[in-house]
Amino acid sequence: MANHEPGWELYRSFLAVMREGSLSGAARALGMTQPSLGRHMRELEDALGAPLFARSPQGLTPTDIAHELMPHAQAMASASAALRRAATTRQDLIVGVVRITASEVIGAEVLPPMLADFRQQHPGIVIELSLSNQAEDLLRRDADIAIRMVRPTQDALVARHVGNIALGFYAHKRYIEANGRPKTMADLGKHAVIGFDHEPAYVRSMRPTGFLYARENFSLRTDSDLAAMAALRAGYGIAGCQVGLARRDPQLVRVLPDIMINMDTWVVMHEDLRRSASARALFNHLAEALIDYAKPQAPARPAVKRKR
Repeated sequence: MANHEPGWELYRSFLAVMREGSLSGAARALGMTQPSLGRHMRELEDALGAPLFARSPQGLTPTDIAHELMPHAQAMASASAALRRAATTRQDLIVGVVRITASEVIGAEVLPPMLADFRQQHPGIVIELSLSNQAEDLLRRDADIAIRMVRPTQDALVARHVGNIALGFYAHKRYIEANGRPKTMADLGKHAVIGFDHEPAYVRSMRPTGFLYARENFSLRTDSDLAAMAALRAGYGIAGCQVGLARRDPQLVRVLPDIMINMDTWVVMHEDLRRSASARALFNHLAEALIDYAKPQAPARPAVKRKR
């Protein structure tokens, strides 16, 4: 192994090649020339004393060593991004960049109006919103704030419980008109049910006992929650949906109203960010807004006719 430490720019180029799958794609992603990118890969291999890619007329194939290096390079990229965010942020002013991570539905359907309100109050903030159903590592500073459906256990994290977000089962009015409404869980076998392709652990933990909500019973399988929401709104079939989201769409009809699933929800950030006015303000804003969103809503009372 060479006696000098490879610079971050070499690891950044390595990450780009791994993500894009080719020198040309990585060069475009980084705004570099392909020869310069290729030179970075040769320099990194020389510095590490190990081959990272097998080269052939078909392109580059990562070696086992390259795959082993990948998570470490990703951690370096996260640290670099966190440094850039910290450099833009004044500890005493609500300005700079704050990165949020959330699930697809929370990030795309629930957070946008909350973030719009925050932006009106604090126009000096730039928000990076990362949507993933895989939890990003706050200890590694992949993000500054996370919306989580499980209580964090790490001591270095600050967490605020915002309540239980209720989920129910819904179908579009078009689907109900064409196919009827299930009256019992057993009736679901006669209906088109929208569900996952690969069952996430949190779904397993929330699934009601005896409920026929398994892959083999689904008429549409997808691991994208946004795709499932789109199919529900298109009238494809019955799907789980947050009650708060369904309230916004009068075309969605609750089915099997006795079945209620609750998602325990937390807003989380690294304890070091308590000194950042920007992160602290956004953390508190999201916590309050999500507490309000998660509150159970009383059913509307029927109108009372007045005697004349």
